[in-house]
Amino acid sequence: MAIHTMQERIADLRKRTSDAMLGGGEDRLEKQHKGGKLTARERVDALVDANSFEETGMFAEHRATLFGMAGKNFPADGVVTGAASIGGRLVHLASQDFTVSGGSAGEVHSIKVAEIMQQSLKTGSPFVFINDSGGARVQEGIDSLSGYGKVFYTNVMLSGAVPQISLICGPCAGGAAYSPALTDFIIQTRQAQMFITGPQVIKGVTGESVTAEQLGGPDAHMANSGVIHFVAEDDRHAILLAQKLLSFLPSNNLEDPPRVEGDPNVDPNPAMDEIVPAEIKKGYDVREVIAKVVDFRDFFEVQSGYAMNIVVGFARIAGRTIGIIANQPCVQAGVLDINAANKAARFIRFCNAFNISLLTFADVPGFLPGVQQEHGGIIRHGAKMLFAYSAATVPKITVILRKCYGGAYLAMCGKDLGADRVFAWPTAEVAVMGAEGAAEIVFRKEIQEAADKPAKRAEVIEQYREAFSNPYVAAGRRLVDAVIEPAETRRHIAQVMEYLHTKRELRPPKKHGLMPL
Repeated sequence: MAIHTMQERIADLRKRTSDAMLGGGEDRLEKQHKGGKLTARERVDALVDANSFEETGMFAEHRATLFGMAGKNFPADGVVTGAASIGGRLVHLASQDFTVSGGSAGEVHSIKVAEIMQQSLKTGSPFVFINDSGGARVQEGIDSLSGYGKVFYTNVMLSGAVPQISLICGPCAGGAAYSPALTDFIIQTRQAQMFITGPQVIKGVTGESVTAEQLGGPDAHMANSGVIHFVAEDDRHAILLAQKLLSFLPSNNLEDPPRVEGDPNVDPNPAMDEIVPAEIKKGYDVREVIAKVVDFRDFFEVQSGYAMNIVVGFARIAGRTIGIIANQPCVQAGVLDINAANKAARFIRFCNAFNISLLTFADVPGFLPGVQQEHGGIIRHGAKMLFAYSAATVPKITVILRKCYGGAYLAMCGKDLGADRVFAWPTAEVAVMGAEGAAEIVFRKEIQEAADKPAKRAEVIEQYREAFSNPYVAAGRRLVDAVIEPAETRRHIAQVMEYLHTKRELRPPKKHGLMPL
């Protein structure tokens, strides 16, 4: 029957809208809930400010006709896209709808995602992609692959211009996994798996037996692959993590991070004096140092379960966002290895791209020795940290807590890598290597010729330690700007951040440097 009046047309619009909002229908929505997951639209509603979501492409339709696709209706083509605000700030987002054809990504589905990403770039606002998809829509063949290509290309266009966050809330398999990998942060729930090739394919090709959870669950990606940055218990936890992460970040690379009302207290904290043991080989948790320096002890750690010998994350000092990198002496003595170098370098690069100052806490014995590390490319991977720090033009503050040996001293942003301020605690020791190793080289002849070799070795070790186991040699060479009391650390950092926030540093004109990838 023809529709003529405005009221009839409005009624038709409302019905179409209502049908689209149901996604794959009540049964599939209920199945989603039984699986412990929110629906695509529920995730959007939970993420954004109330009544702020403006949807685009609700009535988008695929154009495929082969393999039974002709006449099939996929509401919103399986992905909800649009703009909204989070904490009053504009974001653009896409949320895949698993209730519609398993959230499969066809041509129109991916074009919708790419187009909303382009709006994110045009408006200088963060992009959030909530993944829950069975993968490519095979019935659409190469058109589906083309769609993926458009998304990947646009991910790269956004990179370094606006923050990109991926939430993995369901399956994310095959080529689809490369879009999250191209974003800045990945949050994966315990209901989700992510992999390039699934367990069945691996079994058929290599004969290896593995479950989907062992292969691509959040624990595997946090502890082993380092692909993800946060593990969430469920969808709502993932959304809270995304909201908190965004609160630290600017909307784009041309803005400074938002400044909030911070903790005004910069009084001396005597408890700081008791954290770091004077004994070089005794461990402690560097997160206690961080907690006592940052506002309200609020440290948002990134990749907490990966390469735990180094700690990275966001915090605020006097209301200003800061990115923190710290050796973790209670894990492998805080040594730098391949995974730690990659973790730190990526975090440093992100902070530099988005105008976030860098605070480094150094207590490092060196790079991890061993055949596996050397053959794995510790030279190449360790160089990433040297490159990332050297290339960073944001304010760089380093605090040397205790030992700082060899190339690892430089890799933790020594003065020569462009640190704007280097503070040292009285326990700091900057040297080419530890006293034991150095004495064996410097005093080899004396030790060999001594009647009592162990006694002579102990004597020269102590002699070397007396010369270098303090921060004043480095301070004398102007490699340390100030030796400070631990209790005064927060005050010094807050003050320097205030002085440095207008820092400008020009670099040679070029497309980009060639990081040793």
